[in-house]
Amino acid sequence: MQIRETTRNVARTLLGPRFASRVKQEFRRTLGFVAAYRSRLRLRSGLEVGGPSAAFSDEGELPIYDVLESLDNCLYSGNTIWAGTVREGNTFVYHPEKPPGTQIICEATDLRPIKDCSYDCVLACHCLEHIANPLRALAEWKRVLKDSGLLLLILPHKDGTFDWRRPTTPLAHMIQDYENGVGEEDLTHLPEILDLHDLSKDEAAGMKEQFRQRCLENRIHRAMHHHVFDTMTAMKMVNHVGFTLLRVDNLRPHHIIILASRTDQPVDNRRFLAVGSKRSPFPSDRAGKQ
Repeated sequence: MQIRETTRNVARTLLGPRFASRVKQEFRRTLGFVAAYRSRLRLRSGLEVGGPSAAFSDEGELPIYDVLESLDNCLYSGNTIWAGTVREGNTFVYHPEKPPGTQIICEATDLRPIKDCSYDCVLACHCLEHIANPLRALAEWKRVLKDSGLLLLILPHKDGTFDWRRPTTPLAHMIQDYENGVGEEDLTHLPEILDLHDLSKDEAAGMKEQFRQRCLENRIHRAMHHHVFDTMTAMKMVNHVGFTLLRVDNLRPHHIIILASRTDQPVDNRRFLAVGSKRSPFPSDRAGKQ
């Protein structure tokens, strides 16, 4: 890690910050795990739930916007604290070199305007934790995927976020939420959040009373993290919905990255679930607290 940081500092000094940034982008695109994701998603038509996401931009940790053939977008409202005001139609700008995609306004758990098997891939970056019924959302995302379509999911790992004091949400709890038809008005986790949320790591939340009020109005703001993930729980959730796991990566400071494939056949993800996350940089993964 020290060698890597020294190399970056030397590059910035010799090449200048702008050129060094461009070199870093090209390095990220062509080497390591990023290249594998870019290769899988190249020339695919996609739907992003939430976003646009900085992580998928040219400067982001997983730059894939530029390799997609097209990308539409789904937001739960025409006015959100994340994207500001948007309007439906061909208005979703996700990359400067790509034509805008179609902006759709609907709930992530009820993609009724979208027909079955419409997209080659579905993307969601730091979105699913804001949804009260994640299994229902994943089932809908699976519905709109074509056969062998891809799900690219980025979730926050609890160890690197303001959720670090909260317990990981068991899969059994998410199954119960699905069976009970839990909706976005649900505040089951509010007492735990108010007690254990680390406000020192969440500047946007404001002071304690401001944060409490925002949580009480979560149906409007959608800022609350209903569920808390480590890598194993995230994999089990995707497995439960019937996706075939293709890749699982961890990236500091707080990313769980999952690439999975839609199938109508029984899935066998034992090679992922058995190995777990022993190479993860996150302590709770390595400690086996999953």
